[in-house]
Amino acid sequence: MILTVTLNAALDLTYRVPRLLPQASHRVARATERPGGKGLNVARVLAALGHETVVTGFVGGPTGETLRRLLAECAGPLTDALVPITGDTRRTVGLTDAATGEVTQLNESGPQVTPEEWAAFGERYGRLLRDARAVALCGSLPPGVPVGAYAHLVREARARHVPVLLDTSGEPLRRGVAARPDVVKPNATELAALTGSTEPLQAALDTRRRGAHAVAASLGADGILAVTPDGSWHATPPKPLKGNPTGAGDSAVAGLLSAWSEGLPWPDRLTRAVALSAATVRTPAAGEFDTAVYEDLLQRVQVTQL
Repeated sequence: MILTVTLNAALDLTYRVPRLLPQASHRVARATERPGGKGLNVARVLAALGHETVVTGFVGGPTGETLRRLLAECAGPLTDALVPITGDTRRTVGLTDAATGEVTQLNESGPQVTPEEWAAFGERYGRLLRDARAVALCGSLPPGVPVGAYAHLVREARARHVPVLLDTSGEPLRRGVAARPDVVKPNATELAALTGSTEPLQAALDTRRRGAHAVAASLGADGILAVTPDGSWHATPPKPLKGNPTGAGDSAVAGLLSAWSEGLPWPDRLTRAVALSAATVRTPAAGEFDTAVYEDLLQRVQVTQL
């Protein structure tokens, strides 16, 4: 199975309005409610692709109960191994302007995690690693979790010879990279913040020197740049797709993980990641993808070796 870790899970609310105007009342044309947080989005896409997936992290309070209920309704082989805490799971609100397609995102910081709850998670994580073929560590850290948490979790996975992908930002990313994860998946902004370079290829090379075994950088509409021990590639969709970009990066992670677990080479991993990412833009909420768009793009993604 593939294990995804979401330490700062969320209940994702998406509101679609005809036009988003400041200081105005809005009639919501469509509302969706989904289990969220980067790792849960990754897991939902993996399960939809047919991969046995287990999710862990923290969940609590009435919001957490709603999240778990929605998670149980998700299609595919998805197992809930979330750790209960006393704090209430956070919410995120995405406001989609139907006129422009632009999305305004509002993210709560998350509940306070106690040392005892962090220790309980550590015990569960260690048990779950025994059966994992790969693990994804995704998203922000809630209050109370040590800033070096991902570095610790990377080292524990590597000690058990479980391949690990890291997708986070800021100081947790910097420390996590130093722990030598198999793959890191930053976006262009996160990559520049980590290295100080705004040139993606140079920044990816620098990230490898800092400890990452391979780097797969999301470049938005420009696809994904990968710098690996096997070579470097740039994968791009045939054309930019309009829609909701929220969760596109999480679908890219699911594409990389699923192809990785199947033993596919890097060009095929990138093809799947870009196709899934673009197909997610065509859906109203993160953690989902348009199957027809995905299958069409699999034949048309361009992968160029650098």
